[in-house]
Amino acid sequence: MKSISTCIKQYGDRPQSMASIVKFLLAVLLLSFAIACSKKEKRILVFSKTEGYRHASIGPGIQALKKLGAENGFKVTATEDTGYIKEDSLRQYAAVLFLSTSGNILNDVQQADLERYIQAGGGFVGIHEAVTAESDWPWYHKLVGARFDGHPKVQEATLKVIDRDHPSTSFMDRTWVKTDEWYNFKDFDPGIEVVIAIDENSYEGGKNGTYHPISWYHDFDGGRSFYTAIGHSEETYDNAKFLTHVLGGIQYAMGDNELNYQQAKTDRVPPEDRFAKTVLDFNLNEPMELDELPGKGILFVERRGLLRLYDFKTKKTENLAQLNLFYGNEDGLLGLAVDPDYKNNHWIYLFYSVAGKESKQHISRFNLEDNKLDLASEKVLLTIPTDRHCCHSGGALEFGPDGNLFITVGDNTNPFESSGFAPIDEREGRKGWDAQRSAGNTNDLRGNILRIKPEDDGTYSIPKGNLFPEGTPKTRPEIYVKGCRNPFRASVDSKTGYLYWGDVGPDAGKADPQRGPSGMGEYDQARKAGYWGWPYTRGYNEPYNDFDFVAGKSGEKFNPDHLINDSPNNSGMQRLPPAQKSMIPMTYYRSEEFPWMGEGGINPMAGPVFHASDQPNAHQQFPAYFENKLFLYEWMRDWIYVITLDDDYNYVKADAFMPNTEFSHPMDMIFGSDGNLYVLEYGQKWNSQNLDARLSRISYISGNRKPLAKITQDKSVGSIPLTVQFSASGSKDFDGDVLDYQWFFTKEEVQSNDIAPTYTFTDPGNYTVRLHVTDAQGETTSTSSKILVGNDAPQLSIQIEPSDTLYWDGKEVNYKVVVSDKQDGSTTDGTIGASNVKVTFNFVPEGKDMVQATVGHQRNTVPEGKQVIDGTDCKACHAVSEKVNGPSYTEIAKKYTENDKGYLIAKIIKGGAGVWGESPMSAHPQLKMEDVSKIVDYILSLKPNNATARSLPLEGTISFGEHLKGKKEGSYVLMASYSDDGITGQEGSELVTSEQIIFKKQKTNDN
Repeated sequence: MKSISTCIKQYGDRPQSMASIVKFLLAVLLLSFAIACSKKEKRILVFSKTEGYRHASIGPGIQALKKLGAENGFKVTATEDTGYIKEDSLRQYAAVLFLSTSGNILNDVQQADLERYIQAGGGFVGIHEAVTAESDWPWYHKLVGARFDGHPKVQEATLKVIDRDHPSTSFMDRTWVKTDEWYNFKDFDPGIEVVIAIDENSYEGGKNGTYHPISWYHDFDGGRSFYTAIGHSEETYDNAKFLTHVLGGIQYAMGDNELNYQQAKTDRVPPEDRFAKTVLDFNLNEPMELDELPGKGILFVERRGLLRLYDFKTKKTENLAQLNLFYGNEDGLLGLAVDPDYKNNHWIYLFYSVAGKESKQHISRFNLEDNKLDLASEKVLLTIPTDRHCCHSGGALEFGPDGNLFITVGDNTNPFESSGFAPIDEREGRKGWDAQRSAGNTNDLRGNILRIKPEDDGTYSIPKGNLFPEGTPKTRPEIYVKGCRNPFRASVDSKTGYLYWGDVGPDAGKADPQRGPSGMGEYDQARKAGYWGWPYTRGYNEPYNDFDFVAGKSGEKFNPDHLINDSPNNSGMQRLPPAQKSMIPMTYYRSEEFPWMGEGGINPMAGPVFHASDQPNAHQQFPAYFENKLFLYEWMRDWIYVITLDDDYNYVKADAFMPNTEFSHPMDMIFGSDGNLYVLEYGQKWNSQNLDARLSRISYISGNRKPLAKITQDKSVGSIPLTVQFSASGSKDFDGDVLDYQWFFTKEEVQSNDIAPTYTFTDPGNYTVRLHVTDAQGETTSTSSKILVGNDAPQLSIQIEPSDTLYWDGKEVNYKVVVSDKQDGSTTDGTIGASNVKVTFNFVPEGKDMVQATVGHQRNTVPEGKQVIDGTDCKACHAVSEKVNGPSYTEIAKKYTENDKGYLIAKIIKGGAGVWGESPMSAHPQLKMEDVSKIVDYILSLKPNNATARSLPLEGTISFGEHLKGKKEGSYVLMASYSDDGITGQEGSELVTSEQIIFKKQKTNDN
C-alpha cells in the first residue's frame, strides 16, 4: 500500500483544489479506520455449566482465564447460561471453551447450533471434565476427541511432551511432573494429534497402556478443537506452565479463520416454544389409529369398535358407528385408512376382529358419507385366520403413494414360555408357542407386513415387487415384509415409497450365549421386499440359538444368510430369504450407538416422513428443517424424535421433538392437509378409558409467539395488614419484545404496571391476584396466584427422645407434639386442644406406598373446588344436598368413586344427558382441566364416611413391634397434623401444617 504522503504528492501534481485534497484524505482515513475495525478484538466464551459432579476449580479457572485473556488480547465472557449456546450468540466468539462441564447440559436446539458453529469454522477448547459432558451426543465426543473411562485417585505422574511444535507445548521440556486427577479414555477419534501423553508407569490406575494421551488437538468438522485433561485442582490455575499450555490451545482453536455459516451442514432445530399442542378431545377409550377425511376432520377408531370423527368446523367429536366385533387379548378394531380418492369414492378401510367363534381378522372396505358409515356396504378384501389364545395382532393400515395398501400383522404367538427368547416350541400341541408357523412361514399372513392393491370391485391385486411372485408354491403373494414379531404402527414415505415401521421386541432382560440376544425392539426401513429375521434373528441380525424344548437344550445359532425353517408347524418353504438388518435396534438398556433412546420398556412406532409438498393448500406448515425427516415415537417411553437421513436414506442423527411436552403413550400420528401434526395418545392405563387418552393437534408458530406470564411473591398467607412483594421478572417473551405488565390485586381494574410491585392487603379474605403480560404485537397471556389475608400459618413440631430415627425390635421412643398458631393459640397453654391435632403412628411394609401413612391427615379439598363452582353456572342446576334441575352433589358423590374421576371431568366439560333423567347438562369447554378436577374432588369429598381414624395423644411413648407380626421389612411413620380455624366467616381460609418422622430398620453387620 502506498504511503499517504506519496499519494498526496501524486495527487498534488494535478491541478486540483484544496477541497478535493481534503476529501481524498478523509476517504483514506475512513478506509484505514474500516480496515482497523475489521480486525475486531477476539472473544472467547467460557462455559462452565454442570449437571453432574462440579469441580471446585471452576471458579478459580474462570478468573485465571479472564486474566489470561486480558494479558493476551482477547476478551472472555464466562457463563453457565445455556442461552449463550445459540447461533446469534456464538457468532461473536472466535472459540468456545468448556471448563469442566458435566452432565447433559444442552438441548437439541443448542446442540445443533454448536455443531453449526464448528462447521462454520469456530474453535473449541475442552478442559478436564468437559470430556464427561453430553454422554448422549456422539458428535460432541468426536469434537472433544475421546470418551471418559474413569480415573484413579489424585496423584503425581510424569507427563511426556510428544509435540513441541504446537503453541500449547512449544515452551516445554520433554517431561513434566505434575499432580492431578488423571483420566482414562476410550473411543479416541483417529484424527487427534497428541501433544502430551502420560507415563502409566509413573502412577497407579492407568488403563490405556502405552498410548495414553492427556492433551491433543485436531481439525474437526470444519473447525478446530483442543482438549487437555489437566485442570482438576484449584492450585492448577495458579500454575504458569499450565496456563501457558491452555493459552496455546486457545490460540490454536481461535486461529485466523472467519466464520462462514454457508459451510454449516447441520440444520437448525426449531425451538420447542415455536410449537403449540392443543387437545382436541380426551377421555378416549383405547384409541388405536387415525387418518384424515380430507379437509373435513380427523377420523379415528377405538379398540372396542367405535369409529369417531373430530370435525374441523364444529370442533367436536362425533360417534359415526359401532362395529359388532370380537374384543379381547389384543384384538378389536385395530386399524383405519382413508382411501386416497375418498373425495370421489367415499371409501374407508378398517382392520377388525370378526365376532363369533371363528378366529379371524377382516380387512374391509366401507362407504362413509355424510358422517354415516354404511355397515351394509362392507366389502371384505382380505381375511386373516388367527388364534385367539394370545397376542400380537399388529393392525395398522397405511396407503403408499402408488395406491397400494400396507397391512401390519403380528406373529400371533405366545411369548411367555420362551424365557424372553425365540418362541420356537415345536412340541406337539404347542403351535401357539411357535412363531415359525407364522412369522417364519412363507405360506402364512401373520408376522408380516402385507401389500395389496385394492380394486374398485372390492377385491385386490398383487403389486409387482412383493417378496414372493404370484404362483410361487408354498407362499402368500401378499407378503411384502416377512419376519416381524408385532409390527404395530407403520408409515410410507410419500416421496420414495419406502416403508418404515416399529416392531415390538421380546422380553429377555439380557443376552444369553446359549439362547440369543437380549430383548430388542426395532425401527425398520424397507426399500424393497425382504425378510426381517424373526424368530431367528433380531437387531443387526444377531442370531438366536435353535432350542429343544423337550430336552431343554440349546443348539447351534441360526445363520442369518442361510435360514432353514424345519418346524413341523411350517406349511411354507423351508429355505427362507436372507435376513435383513434393523435400521435402529433398541434394547431395554441405554444404547452406546443410539443413546438418545434412553432405557425402559420397548414399543417402537414409526412415521410419518415430512414433505411440505404433501400439504399444498396448507396456510401454516412445519419449517424447512423437517423436510425429508422421519418421525419416530415410543409408546412405552413417551417420546417423539425427528430422524435426519442422508442422501442414501441412512440414519444420521436424532433430535428430540417437544421433549418438555407430555405425550401419554403416543399411538399414531399423521400430518394433516392443513399442515398440522395430529397425534393420538392411548393414555397410561391399559385396556381402559383414560383421561389422558387424547387427540391433539400440534401447530408450528412461525410468527409472533405469546409471552409467558409468571408470578413470584415473598409470601402467600399472613395476618392483617399483609404486605406482599410481587414480581413478574420470571415472565418472558420468546421473540425478545419488551413486555407491558398489568396487575389486578383486589379489583377488576389495573392497580399497577410495575414489574415488581408491592401491595398491602388491609381486609381479610381469599384473594386471586392476576397478572396480564402483553408483548409489542398485542399478544396477551395471563396467570394468577392465591393470597390468603387474615390468617397465619400454624407451626407444628415433633420432639422425640432418643433423637435417632433407627429402630430395632422392641425399641421405645418418647414423643411430644407442639402446635402454635398466631390466631388460635397453642397446645402448650391449652388454647389448642389435643382433639384438634391428629397424631398417628403406622408401620408401612417395604414395597407399599408411603402415602398410606398419611391417611386421616389429608387436607380437605372442598373449599377450593367449591370456589370454582361458585364462579360457574353449576349452582343454577345443582345444590349440595337438594335436587334442583340436576342431582344434588351428595347424590353424585354416592354414585361415583375416585375411579370415575376421569368420566366426571369429561362429563362436565363436554356435557350430556340421560344419566339422571331427560334434562341435558350444559357443556363447559371454557373451564380449565385443573379447575374441573377441583370441582370433582369437591363433589366426591361429600361421600358419607363415618370411619374415623384413631388419633394418639399429644405426648406419649411409641414402641416398634408391628413388623414382628409378619416378620416384614419396612418403615414406621410418626405423623402429626393440624388444621387451624381459619378466618371467621371466610370459607376455605383454614391452613394446615403437618410433620412426620420416618424410622428405618437398623441394619446389622453380618461380617
